[in-house]
Amino acid sequence: MAVSDWTTIIGLEVHAEMLTASKMFSNCPVVDSVTAAPNSAVDPLSLGMPGTLPVINMKAMEYGMMVALALNCEIPPFNQFARKNYFYPDLPKGYQISQYDHPLAIKGYIDIELEDGSTKRINVTRAHMEEDTGKLTHAGLSSLVDYNRAGVPLLEIVSEPEIRSSYEAEAYARKLRSILQFLGVNHGDMSKGVLRFEANVSVMHKDDTEFRQRTEIKNLNSIRIMVRAIDVEVQRQIKLWESGEAVKPATLGWDESAANITIQRYKERPDEYRYFPEPDLPILEVSREWVAEVRAKLPELPDAKKQRFVEQLGLPEYDAGVLVAEKAIADYFETILASAENIQAKTVSNWVTGDLFGLLNAEKVEREAIGETNISAENFAKMIVLVDKGTVNAGTVRKKILPIMWETGKDAAQIVETEGLAQISDANLIGDTVQAAIDENPDIVQRYLDGNEKVINAIFGKAMGKLRGKGDPAVVRQALQEKLNALK
Repeated sequence: MAVSDWTTIIGLEVHAEMLTASKMFSNCPVVDSVTAAPNSAVDPLSLGMPGTLPVINMKAMEYGMMVALALNCEIPPFNQFARKNYFYPDLPKGYQISQYDHPLAIKGYIDIELEDGSTKRINVTRAHMEEDTGKLTHAGLSSLVDYNRAGVPLLEIVSEPEIRSSYEAEAYARKLRSILQFLGVNHGDMSKGVLRFEANVSVMHKDDTEFRQRTEIKNLNSIRIMVRAIDVEVQRQIKLWESGEAVKPATLGWDESAANITIQRYKERPDEYRYFPEPDLPILEVSREWVAEVRAKLPELPDAKKQRFVEQLGLPEYDAGVLVAEKAIADYFETILASAENIQAKTVSNWVTGDLFGLLNAEKVEREAIGETNISAENFAKMIVLVDKGTVNAGTVRKKILPIMWETGKDAAQIVETEGLAQISDANLIGDTVQAAIDENPDIVQRYLDGNEKVINAIFGKAMGKLRGKGDPAVVRQALQEKLNALK
């Protein structure tokens, strides 16, 4: 059988911590699980001490509702928490307070853009609130547990198995991550575990009439890793089926160093969790008035911002999509526009997505950290204005000014002055320099006069070199063209 005979079937489960000050069921503070000292933000409830009683964090519920509304979900009026029973060291109570039969939200969707530019709708089955577990660190034959994360509000978002490739999975993940960031309920830093993806993967042969057995890849801590893990697992499953073996339901892990899938354990069935209503928490009635209040708090979301960038600012669809992919980038872009008058949106987009992204890539800085670099949006705006006014040329900015701004955070105008980088626009000086370049390169000039017009760029480069790159390119090119035309 050929690989083309198989279709990839993917459903994603996304776990997003809510950015609340306290945990889901107690007033214990939420801390950074990476930088905080282990077990420094715990209380009797998050440690599973007997005799403790949970209290619902209503801010976490509101944040969860904001996400649900942004995902076009229905929010049922009847909400109920349940106990999910299982026994691992990172779950001190021996059960997790979650939701099962009566989740926070149901029947939503996310629209993603495909490679050909078309749009595909991925339906969201449900979104439910729960508490996070602790964090295990394995050291040789031992395991260390940090309960700082135990009890942190967690929203689980479950898609329908309608994703058909790792590309679609990536598009879905990035769109969802962007929505969470725009809402301000999750900062999207997957390296710190505040956002985690789990991919349910199976394959379906062209002759099949129903889905085959799936596996679940757990705790993928970057979108790039998720894509790689899905591709490897799809190939593994096809190979098993084609060799006559069966795929067993299992929880899988991803070994980044080996770039391979590892089987962690064979999967439990839902009834093995022994769900039952949480006896220590009341039923939560979500009034339609409360839903309306939360809806009124929703900020401008990525799709709406993209549409505004296209319709009001005249940006191409592609540019707008890149700029709204991360909230930090969109904020940076809009701050630049607000910091300078008569600056063109397309010009700003070109500088940000071209030159600044290039610097971020070279320095291995993630794009969501764009606002944390030495180049503030306000200073970047001043730099663009200097180019627009002809004070300095773009080439000088790219080669000299931007690197200095990146290292020092200095004002662009200050760098131009102290480094003597102001652009030369004096027509007489440029004319004399261009004439010298013509006189010193008779062979190139003759080739131009013989019809090889492309060599004008070589003479242009010679003239710019004499001006140490500071000549106004438009003035230099005009003077060169006029002088060469006079020789014809």
